[in-house]
Amino acid sequence: MAVANSIILLMNNVVEINKVSKAFGSHVVLDNVSLNVEEGENIIVFGQSGTGKSVLLKCIVRLLEPDKGDIFIEGTNVLTLRIKELNDIRKNLGFLFQGAALYDSMSVRENLEFPLVRHFTFTDAEREEKIKSVLEKVSLEEAIDKMPSELSGGMKKRIGLARSIITEPKLMLYDEPTTGLDPITSKEISSLILELQKSLKMTSIVVTHDLLCAEIIADRAIVLNEGIVQHEGTITELTTSRDPFLRNFFSHEIVEEQNRRNNV
Repeated sequence: MAVANSIILLMNNVVEINKVSKAFGSHVVLDNVSLNVEEGENIIVFGQSGTGKSVLLKCIVRLLEPDKGDIFIEGTNVLTLRIKELNDIRKNLGFLFQGAALYDSMSVRENLEFPLVRHFTFTDAEREEKIKSVLEKVSLEEAIDKMPSELSGGMKKRIGLARSIITEPKLMLYDEPTTGLDPITSKEISSLILELQKSLKMTSIVVTHDLLCAEIIADRAIVLNEGIVQHEGTITELTTSRDPFLRNFFSHEIVEEQNRRNNV
């Protein structure tokens, strides 16, 4: 029975990261990191600046190549794939970058069309339907013909999120989805991420410093320190822990977040 249960658990893992390491010169940012993410789970990645949070996300989609280790997405080791096979896997992935990464020279409509044209063979009518549907999901139907320069920071985040989910990915990777936003907009974006994750049945890995965001969306969280997964648990377990490192880390993060909010 134990063997059968372990097989079922393995099959339910959307992401399996096994002993992944990455260094830049002599600076080791990931040191034998292992992590499993189950289907439908939202996992938060905490850590001080420079501890490899964003590097971990980029290794998962092979924007960076790990020095060693294995990364499985739905049972396929993405580190062994050729570019065509990798691109097939990427069709089922969404990646929201810190700055939303919209193309400034393209309208909202053109930004949303880009992944559909690049990876799929939809008709013009099918693309238009998908664009209008995803804008409705992020409550920005009226922005379809606007340019990024005409959008507020919160609107850009919503459009970036819309572009990330327009292909209905099974796995979403978020790199600081609420950075630079005021508290009200941050809460709105976090709630939207949770709502979309449930409605589209996505699995998510979220790098953030934003405790409010984490509290809204997290099923589980890890804390990276000096290249390793030093702590793991629910947000409540981590933030109420008497561990000296965690108490110092979250106290520092609260102060830093307040400073970031004041500078928005």
